[in-house]
Amino acid sequence: MSKFLAVVLCAVLYGSFVTSIPVNDSASSALSSSTASSSSASTSISTSQSRGGTGTSTASSAVSPSPTVPYASDDPNYWLWNETTTTDPQPERGKLGANILGPQNVPIDRQNPDILAPPTTDQGTVGNAKWPFSLSKNQLNTGGWVRQQNVEQMPIAKAMAGVDMRLEAGAIRELHWHQTAEWAYVLSGSTQITSVDQYGRNYVATVNKGDLWYFPPGIPHSLQGTNDTAEGTEFLLIFPDGTFNDDDTFLLTDWLAHTPKEVIAKNFQDYIMDWDMIPGEQLYIFPGTALPDDQKPPTSPAGEVPEPFSYEFSKVQPTQYTGGTVKIADSTTFHIATEIAVAEITVEPGAMREMHWHPTQDEWGFFLEGTARVTLFAGTAIAQTFDYQPGDISYIPTGYGHYVENTGNTTLKFLEIFNTDVFQDVSLAQWLALTPPSLVKQHLHLSDSTIANFNRSKGVIVGGPGAKVSA
Repeated sequence: MSKFLAVVLCAVLYGSFVTSIPVNDSASSALSSSTASSSSASTSISTSQSRGGTGTSTASSAVSPSPTVPYASDDPNYWLWNETTTTDPQPERGKLGANILGPQNVPIDRQNPDILAPPTTDQGTVGNAKWPFSLSKNQLNTGGWVRQQNVEQMPIAKAMAGVDMRLEAGAIRELHWHQTAEWAYVLSGSTQITSVDQYGRNYVATVNKGDLWYFPPGIPHSLQGTNDTAEGTEFLLIFPDGTFNDDDTFLLTDWLAHTPKEVIAKNFQDYIMDWDMIPGEQLYIFPGTALPDDQKPPTSPAGEVPEPFSYEFSKVQPTQYTGGTVKIADSTTFHIATEIAVAEITVEPGAMREMHWHPTQDEWGFFLEGTARVTLFAGTAIAQTFDYQPGDISYIPTGYGHYVENTGNTTLKFLEIFNTDVFQDVSLAQWLALTPPSLVKQHLHLSDSTIANFNRSKGVIVGGPGAKVSA
């Protein structure tokens, strides 16, 4: 009898427990989704092995799924349109979103598909990481123009600021100096630079398209468009301070216009009347007569600078990768450039700059050709995707994971610029390839064959025509 009562009591308790479990559509859906995902994962692994993978059975190649979190979505989250499509840009992705009923700036929306209809992997915001130079106010001068970007336009860009400057043939950016270093990349034409350092050593050089110059903080210099082309020159300037303002430059004419003539004459041991024709205010940019490309500086008792202020970056042979090319200039090659490093990168259609991050410095990017998208991963489940066109600036804070994907049908070309003496990056694929496979497997539930195929060397530019792509 006691056994019979015990059995009955157990049955009653079990029935109460089962009845207390909530059952609804979401629970049923979650169970179905989990089952479908498990089946999909198993099929994916089996398919991978049937295509030539070296792994053993599914059971031995992948660890059991995590019991604590769901699988990531299988949605590839492709960009939805680019400059070659005629898609009507709307904030819709699959079943999410709805069309715009009010006013719409269609040209801007066409340029920013991942802002208007972001991938479902985006979450939160990282701040504005895109600034087109076209939106910067332009200062027009006789002989050229200048526009800039700093924290006023792009608050996220705290470590560096950029200036785009144009000089007509012969036009001069007057003799001046800065409190910060100045680094430059010539976008078009050629520029003649002059300088004298703190020891009285001088330097003159003509810097051509794709080449660089660098002046340390406080070193006076001038810039002039040459007559090599009828158009003169245009160049990108980078300053390692996000608050830099080109209006705060120390200019020769500005200083003398605000110094008593008696002091000027005494300083140069000259007559006051000899200084009657100096400008009464700054010149900044003004027309001039171009000097010969092979112009030599006056002979200095101290000689010329020991390290050139310019570097023929255009003549550096790029390293070829599966999806494009890379060449780098930092203090290991351009020795005087101790505060700015650069990588010039090309990415072929269908390829991407691999997923990576920079461990110790922010990245200021500038897009020269083609179109791209970049997702910034800021940690704590925050990620945001941006789209870029020629003339656009990107900015990626230290440690943020990111990639740069070519979204067009032509070669993508851009600059990665850093406030550092030596270029550094960490490759996601290389990190996982050089980590014990069993540890990677426990994190990501990947097969042995998948992990074994990870590249132990940096891929840098991956994908492109003929690259392996999952179905």
